[in-house]
Amino acid sequence: MAETQYPPCRPLTKGPNFHYFGYYDKFAYDVTGRYILTLETDFMTRPPTPDDVAGVGLVDTQGDGTFEHLDATRAFNWQQGTHLQWLPTAPESTIIYNIWDKEGYRACVNDIKAKKKRLLSKPIYALSRSGTEAITPSFSRIHDCRPGYGYNGIPDPNVDVDIPENDGIWRVDIESGDNEFIISLAQATQIEPEESFQGAKHWFNHLEYSTNDSRILFLHRWRRILEGGQRSHYTRMLTANPDGSDIYLLNKDEMTSHFDWRDGNHVLAWARRHDIGDYYFLFTDQTQDVEIVGHPVLTCDGHCSYSPDRRWILTDTYPQGPQSLRTLILFNAETGERTDIGAFHSPPELQGEIRCDLHPRWSRDGRKVCFDSMHEGPRQVYEIDISGIV
Repeated sequence: MAETQYPPCRPLTKGPNFHYFGYYDKFAYDVTGRYILTLETDFMTRPPTPDDVAGVGLVDTQGDGTFEHLDATRAFNWQQGTHLQWLPTAPESTIIYNIWDKEGYRACVNDIKAKKKRLLSKPIYALSRSGTEAITPSFSRIHDCRPGYGYNGIPDPNVDVDIPENDGIWRVDIESGDNEFIISLAQATQIEPEESFQGAKHWFNHLEYSTNDSRILFLHRWRRILEGGQRSHYTRMLTANPDGSDIYLLNKDEMTSHFDWRDGNHVLAWARRHDIGDYYFLFTDQTQDVEIVGHPVLTCDGHCSYSPDRRWILTDTYPQGPQSLRTLILFNAETGERTDIGAFHSPPELQGEIRCDLHPRWSRDGRKVCFDSMHEGPRQVYEIDISGIV
């Protein structure tokens, strides 16, 4: 059998230190497409401790991979980094990311050209598409409930409370820095409560604004300890107005994983519907209408996102086969055709919160993708030119 021919892949960062960006749902590329944001560490095979620091910086994709240090942070994890991204209101000059100082976890707005920083009252998880506001859960509670997605530093004050009323989602004004508490965990559990809520610990994770900022999406998760010490993990997907009103339970069938808004009213998500199965579904917000996407060529969960023109879906897989390969996939949403653009070895010994998912990310013009990988040993950032495909 002939070996699959993939488009060329090149490293954007280099050793001796390690580099990565984090999650798949934001732009690493600046408006010119020349510079990418990245984090730098001097370790990669263990979880971050409260004393560990990651460098915040950028790399010239036309250069030799040298990391330009801009700042440092102690608020980071391996899965999502520090929610580092370009600020949409000034994408040519300003970045935003989370830090940890004497006031707690907060977001830093850094004009890297003017060399001016200002700090917000809360950290950020998801920025609005306009860049004027953000939403955030408690990173302390996430770390306690799902290590690898929160920050290892400030203990959760509600560590012994299963369903706190004072924990949930906050809305942050990026200009003023003010915040307001908009949705509580207790509030979410009152919406079509499940029997499995009893004796379970609850938290929020994975938040995102719709493409027109009219709605927000978030996952409500809970975990029960079963007989024998086994943990049972459940997820529901909900949407709401950005002020926390008009909450809607979009998928209640206990499993929703990665997702992306296609537009202001539709969400693509790998999820379960008991009457259908586990698939990529296109959900219509505030209804129970669903449509299967990608069957039969998209067969497993991955970090999915739409191209800037919404014609393509970029996703990946978890390690598969004897070579432990993560496959990088382009799916044409109009024709239904799947094109694999790479397959990358994932070290089997690095699993759990220290694993390196590809988390593929689009360039702003939709002609390139960058991703994190350890297929050559160290954790670094790579790029593939897909202009010949798209």
